Amino acid sequence: MPYAHPESLVSTDWLAAHLADPAIRVVDGSFKLPGVTPTAQQDYAQRHIPGAPFFDIDVISDHASSLPHMLPRADEFAKQMSRLGIGDEHHVVVYDGTGWSSAWRVWWMLRVFGHDKVALLSGGLQKWLAEGRPVTADMPQPAPARFTSRFRPELVRDKAEVKSDIANRQEQVVDARAQGRFEGTAPEPRPGIRSGHIPGSRSLPFDQLADPKTKIPLPAEDLEKRLRAAGLAPEKPIVTSCGYGVTACALAFAIHLVGWPEAAVYDGSWSEWGLPGDTPIETGPAR
Repeated sequence: MPYAHPESLVSTDWLAAHLADPAIRVVDGSFKLPGVTPTAQQDYAQRHIPGAPFFDIDVISDHASSLPHMLPRADEFAKQMSRLGIGDEHHVVVYDGTGWSSAWRVWWMLRVFGHDKVALLSGGLQKWLAEGRPVTADMPQPAPARFTSRFRPELVRDKAEVKSDIANRQEQVVDARAQGRFEGTAPEPRPGIRSGHIPGSRSLPFDQLADPKTKIPLPAEDLEKRLRAAGLAPEKPIVTSCGYGVTACALAFAIHLVGWPEAAVYDGSWSEWGLPGDTPIETGPAR
């Protein structure tokens, strides 16, 4: 069973052969949780793929929101893409430090704003380095490009929409967090956040979708088996969630790879839902 969208993954061999292609834009989409050191920015400053600017999901976000790295306005996103040298005509290749830790958030953000010419580097910087390919500490100075934002609301869900999903069961909600956090047996990393999960949601930790050593996505047949084992089906719309709106995008990417209808991402995820308030919470295994 081949991937339904093989163009959404590129190999290190392919990127090495196209690194100087003016139609290609490579970006480092690495991200780490607050307090983890060295930070993703420090890693980038030490070494990155030549020509790749740093796509900082905390900077390219809605700074009016109290929630972490929420989607920015369409015009702000376009401005930031222009700063990174990404234009409408470019084929974007995103990587992160391990190959399966955050690049899919950048992939999703670009697609939310209408740019479908985007792929992940299979194996990420980890594989690139293991193969002895070039890296640099030189900071790129990309020429500004023209990026046109075309917001696609069908790829995003907010808290009100997820609440509605609980009531009418029109969509399947799936959570990418670790099993303990989903069941409420492990504490949340952010202070003041309740434990548990969205009522009726399913659990599929994001790290189960890639090889544990190489961090390369599982073959399509295995991805589909994992999705179905979690209780999901392609016949009903899917909404993905997680802790911070990052690993939820791994589920959306896997769903895209196998060719199921595109999933939407709950952008606020548990950092919003788990706040003290009127959002209902369940604990224990998925029902």
